[in-house]
Amino acid sequence: MHHTLKLYGEYRNSVLRLYMFFARWTKIPLLGLLVRWVANMYGRNLHRAHLLTPSEAEELLAIAEGVAAAPCTCRTIYKKCDNPTDNEILLGPTRHVFLEAMPHDSREITREEAGEILRDSHNRGLILTIVKCRGDFYAICSCCSCCCVPLRMSKQYGIGEVLVRHKDIVKEFREYQMAYKT
Repeated sequence: MHHTLKLYGEYRNSVLRLYMFFARWTKIPLLGLLVRWVANMYGRNLHRAHLLTPSEAEELLAIAEGVAAAPCTCRTIYKKCDNPTDNEILLGPTRHVFLEAMPHDSREITREEAGEILRDSHNRGLILTIVKCRGDFYAICSCCSCCCVPLRMSKQYGIGEVLVRHKDIVKEFREYQMAYKT
């Protein structure tokens, strides 16, 4: 089972709030250096967002076996703008993952619907990322610069390892999908 998705569905609001709580600690002299170092290690090794181009996001949709829509957690929590909130796309290595572990506030959608969400998000100037936690890819986020937790952690608090660009992200996602099936 895709354990990360189940945990994500149950605790995503709390986890993002906790991340921002500790990110603010980076502003404390001396202690901030340690917090930033730990947060960067955590981002590098366990939980990070990868920036996507619109074409990469479309390729990921084509590869995913399961697709669902859910509210953008960052905008749901922080509400700093008027962008739509129902535009996070959950990706599953198989369709049954959603039947077993889908968050309660999500709904299964077609690839075409997901593509429309991505195009609308891009047209609005939202940031496309794919989130990876503990080895599992689980969502394409379409977030704004004012609410996006990974972007804020990187820009405001110097925790740069939580939001990175990976030129081979589609290849890595394809390998992840293949490994899950075997």
